[in-house]
Amino acid sequence: MILYRAALAFCLAVALRSEPAVAVVGGAQPPDPDIARHLVLLVGSRGNSCSGVVIARDLVLTAAHCVPPRAEYKLVIFDAAHQPQFKDVATVGRHPQFDLAVLLAHRATADVALLKLAAALPPAFAAAPLARSDRAITVGDEFIVAGYGVTVRGDGRTGGTARAATLAATGQPGTLQIRLFDPATKGERPGLGACTADSGAPAFETDQRHAVIGLVSWTTGPQLSEGCGGLTGITPLARYRTWIVETAGKMGSLLAP
Repeated sequence: MILYRAALAFCLAVALRSEPAVAVVGGAQPPDPDIARHLVLLVGSRGNSCSGVVIARDLVLTAAHCVPPRAEYKLVIFDAAHQPQFKDVATVGRHPQFDLAVLLAHRATADVALLKLAAALPPAFAAAPLARSDRAITVGDEFIVAGYGVTVRGDGRTGGTARAATLAATGQPGTLQIRLFDPATKGERPGLGACTADSGAPAFETDQRHAVIGLVSWTTGPQLSEGCGGLTGITPLARYRTWIVETAGKMGSLLAP
């Protein structure tokens, strides 16, 4: 437990080292309660932190690069006083086609993983449904990205609070990769976007069902510079939905309809 408390303190109180994907910057606000109940924070024994989304009361979906081998992980949830509570992770399943080198080059890979919990989450949490695999995405479509990352890049003290932003698809969205930006700044100047510790954060549909369309994998600063507040790279779940469903079944978890 001391190791994970040290990891949490490191992640929330000091500058984090660079990650392939990086709370939501640009003045993002806390998410609607219907969104917040799906979100969790993940910390690892190597001092890293990421976000994740609950897809069953005992199962969390996150990015594969958040859970490299030869490390241990715990979920962090917060009570009414915003005090952290640690939850054990029993099993980690990474998509077999995930390639970290490909991700570091900002190219598409199976950046998807499942965390089976040792016990079900409290009733305050709810499972988010997965978006349909045939859901076509076009330029201008909007999605809600929500996570626990920092609001100021390099300042870990600004993380650990859930925040959300509505971002729009740009470029050539497809089943391999989706690029999102703040529709007010279009990635040309600092705006809303994911940042450090938002890796694995969900991108939700904007309707009342809030289905998960994909996960945060990487970010850029404005005009494709290094950092945050420019583009937010999303790994769509369409190609990996079958693996998610089948792996969840093998882990003994029932997904939200």
